[in-house]
Amino acid sequence: MLLVETIFDTLNAKAAMFAIDKLFADRGGKVPVFVSGTIVDNSGRTLSGQTNEAFWNSMSHSKPFAIGLNCALGAKDMVPYMENLSRVADCWVFCYPNAGLPNAMGGYDQKGPSMAADCEVFPQKNLINAIGGCCGTTGDHIGALSKMVAQYKPREMHGVEDIMRLSGLEPFNYKPAGGKDNRKTFINLGERCNVAGSIVFKKAIVDGNYEKALAIALKQVEDGAHVIDVNMDDGLIDGESAMTKFINLLVSEPDVSKVPFMIDSSKFKVVEAGLKCSQGKCIMNSISLKGGEEEFLKQATTIKRHGAAVVVMAFDEQGQAATEAEKVRICMRAYGLLVSKVGFSGQDIIFDPNILTIGTGMEEHNNYGVDFINSCSEIKRLCPGSKISGGVSNLAFSFRGNEPVRRAFHSAFLHYACEAGMDMGIVNSKQVEEDKYELLDKELLEYVEDVLLNRCSNATERMLEYAATLDPKCKPTKLVKKGGVSEKEKKAGAYTRSLFSST
Repeated sequence: MLLVETIFDTLNAKAAMFAIDKLFADRGGKVPVFVSGTIVDNSGRTLSGQTNEAFWNSMSHSKPFAIGLNCALGAKDMVPYMENLSRVADCWVFCYPNAGLPNAMGGYDQKGPSMAADCEVFPQKNLINAIGGCCGTTGDHIGALSKMVAQYKPREMHGVEDIMRLSGLEPFNYKPAGGKDNRKTFINLGERCNVAGSIVFKKAIVDGNYEKALAIALKQVEDGAHVIDVNMDDGLIDGESAMTKFINLLVSEPDVSKVPFMIDSSKFKVVEAGLKCSQGKCIMNSISLKGGEEEFLKQATTIKRHGAAVVVMAFDEQGQAATEAEKVRICMRAYGLLVSKVGFSGQDIIFDPNILTIGTGMEEHNNYGVDFINSCSEIKRLCPGSKISGGVSNLAFSFRGNEPVRRAFHSAFLHYACEAGMDMGIVNSKQVEEDKYELLDKELLEYVEDVLLNRCSNATERMLEYAATLDPKCKPTKLVKKGGVSEKEKKAGAYTRSLFSST
């Protein structure tokens, strides 16, 4: 067996498990692997700040034979953390505490029978399958433990709820509500640390002002982002270097690194640079079948070894999926490869079936919104456990410059897509909270949904005409007609038409 133990930095352990998995693949055989973390004090966290459930989420991809805790604390102090680990782990569980706490000289005074009495709570509560001793223990301690546990049955393996488990310093466990309630569990992927999504962030990175960039990330978490999307793909930026520096900065800030990261790049080396810096379980965005199955499987294997969930674009050798049928076909193919050949859990597979721009004036684009929405439910039906994501800002790109209209499109789209099964999206997390579908101006919503749902052949023309009557520079809560307002219109309230109803 191999034992990766006394882990106080999960990133170090992930590196060890990466090497072990590569060794097994190279040699063509495996031995059982035990993984043992260390809770350093009664805060219940590792030295690098992770809770023990977040620690499990970060390590579960490696499918250890057994997981446990050792060192740092005596048996009595380990009880709540062993209870939590035993609850979430779907493998065997063990512990080997110290012989109590060290004395003033750094020695250990607790004798074997006393330690065994303290440890008896573990088999009594059916928490463990194995037990041992760490600092201060001798053969006498092990003998006393052996005698004590002989009267108990080991912990029974139990099923653990099959959900997506991510982590930063804290666990982020996701279970979609489904149907009309799915919007309530929507995961906000904060977009402001993406150089393509924020000019301010891009300028901070280009100028080397990483403190400002860090402040942007912190603001996103404060505004409700569940995951921070980080992308450095720009011709003016050394992506690999910038990703490494910024992720290292993020992990040093607890108020940011408590949430998982989405490491986002079209360049695989840049993605790897980010994954190598995070102790949490990240999301990698993205891979596709564009380069063929061999490249796809190679990249997917590396991502799994890093312990990340993966976003798969609906793109293959024939090009980008636009229709519902194409989206479903490509996602089913990718799912089969990831599950059967790489060993991914369905819960760690996130599909991006391509949110494409509507309202362009080109007839072939008119059904793009409907195709995406319909594909969500079909992909999730055919690919058990998988999740759906997308870049929401792509949808209304043809209406850029008219912020109230774009935000209305985003809100209406999320309403329908989430009900169909969409789980997450790269969005402005603050706007997602502000823009409620139920509060949208009903007249504006009718025009928007005619385009979004492709309800009539002239929907785009009508939307453009209506949008031209609105002031694109106005605040999101007001729409003001350009070119003045007649007395008749004033009486009708046209000049105070609100995008949101009053609250």
